Order: sequence, then C-alpha cells, then structure tokens
Amino acid sequence: MSTADTTTFWDGVYAARPAATAPPPNDRLTETVTGLPPGDALDLGCGDGGDALWLARQGWHVTAVDISAVAVERLAGLARSHGLGDRVIAERHDLRDSFPQGGFDLICAHYLHTPFDLDRAAVLRSAAHALRPGGRLLVVDHGSTAPWSWNQDPDARYPTPREVSAGIDLDPATWTVERADAPRRIATGPGGRTAEVTDHVLLIRRTA
Repeated sequence: MSTADTTTFWDGVYAARPAATAPPPNDRLTETVTGLPPGDALDLGCGDGGDALWLARQGWHVTAVDISAVAVERLAGLARSHGLGDRVIAERHDLRDSFPQGGFDLICAHYLHTPFDLDRAAVLRSAAHALRPGGRLLVVDHGSTAPWSWNQDPDARYPTPREVSAGIDLDPATWTVERADAPRRIATGPGGRTAEVTDHVLLIRRTA
C-alpha cells in the first residue's frame, strides 16, 4: 500500500475520535523512566501524545513522531496549551521512508503495530543506532488481544521480547538487553471498558 493510502488510513483513525485533552502515559514508560536523568527523548508512533507530554513534564526534551498528520498537529497544539511547547517537537514521519535526525538518551516505541507493511526490525535497528552511549530503547508490544483492538484475528501471534531482540540483531558488544518479559496489567479501553492484557517489554541499553 502506498504512503498516501497508509497516511489516509491513520488520519482517519484519529479524526474519527475526539481529540484527547489529557492523554495518560503508558504504564511501562513511567515504570521504566521514573528516576532516570532527563535528556533527549524520541517517541516513535506518538498517537495521542500521552507519553510525550509526560516525558516533557519530567524535564525531557521530546521529539514525537507519527505517520498521521492529524495526530501530530493535535499533539503540537496540546503541548502548547499545556505550556510544554518548548519541550515537545511533533513531526510527521512514515518510518518506512524517513527517521528523525539526531541522537537520543531515550527512544520509546509503544505498540508500534500496523496492518500495513512495515519492516519493524529495521526501524528499531535505526532507533538503537540513534541512541547515545548509555541511552535506552524501550519497545512495548501487545502480547495479547484486547477486546477493543483493531486486530481481532484469532490466529494473531505476538513475538516474544527475545524474538524481537533477535530480529533487531544488535551487536552485544555495543547494546545489552536489560529487560525482556511479559507482564500483565488491567487496561482501560474506549468507554471505560477494562480487560486484563499482556505486554511484551524489551529494554535495550547502548553501552558503547
């Protein structure tokens, strides 16, 4: 599918729902980052922007990217309205074609899943190479299907964190896996509906 078709799809996803005014951060982000010294962060697939805004409030300077221009424009406006416009840069990127420039102390990719073709391993490899020494790449994937997920395929298989790590194929002399597990949590979906879900969490640190 072309870039235009993919962009149109995701613009439609965001345009079809009300703009968030106070999007919450992801639990796996807050538990991982709390206590780390703030620096430069990159949020891949920023969506409604809860992670980017939370990081900015903790003192991080955040580059937040999404394929949807609707999501990016909403986040930019939301950051300004929350007094965080100087800490959040929102950019539109189709990660199949472009990757944000610069070096980062933290890169997070939460639920970077799509029904369209995307070489995730290549994107995450680019992310790992964009880390500064000591920086961390946090990849959080779905490990189960929530009742409100757009993907209700009963045969869907969710690669384990170790499988994701193997697919990225990083040199262990330069990058080390700090966490690879599958915790469960109670998630809240549209309309306040709740369900127990599994997250696949991979945390990689650049050591050299």
